[in-house]
Formats: sequence, C-alpha cells, structure tokens
Amino acid sequence: MKNGFESKLSRLEEIVAKLEEEQTDLDASVKLFEEGLALSKEMTQKLQEVKFKVTALKKKGAQLLSEPFDAPAGSADETDETDGK
Repeated sequence: MKNGFESKLSRLEEIVAKLEEEQTDLDASVKLFEEGLALSKEMTQKLQEVKFKVTALKKKGAQLLSEPFDAPAGSADETDETDGK
C-alpha cells in the first residue's frame, strides 16, 4: 500500500496527463488544475517538514560525532595500572 505522499504524487501525475490531453473540456480542466494545485501545496509542505527533520538529524549526528569518546570501564588505562606499568 502506498503512503500518502506517494498516492498524492501518483494522482498529480494523472492530473497532468489529463490536462495534457486535448479531449479534456475547459470546466474539467479547471477542476483538475485546482485539485493539482492543492495536491502540490500539500506535497510541498510535507517535503519541507521532511527537509527540516533531515537537517535536524544531520546536526544531531554531527554533534554526536564531535563529542569525545569516553573509554568504558576496563580500558587500557586501567589495565596498565594493574600491571604495574
């Protein structure tokens, strides 16, 4: 089953194809155009939300990578002390 974004994209592609047909009358074309604009607006908003989330995750990932690594208990420093070195 397609998610909401994919089904909207599919519907938008159908609308474009119908608008490109010369057989579509003017009234139907206007209704299709209005539907297409609404879908486009919804999809643009969704893409902006996803872009924001990805940007936030990338920043969080960069912060995690730049934090110093804490050695776990039983690390080489502790074993050196027990060996008498």
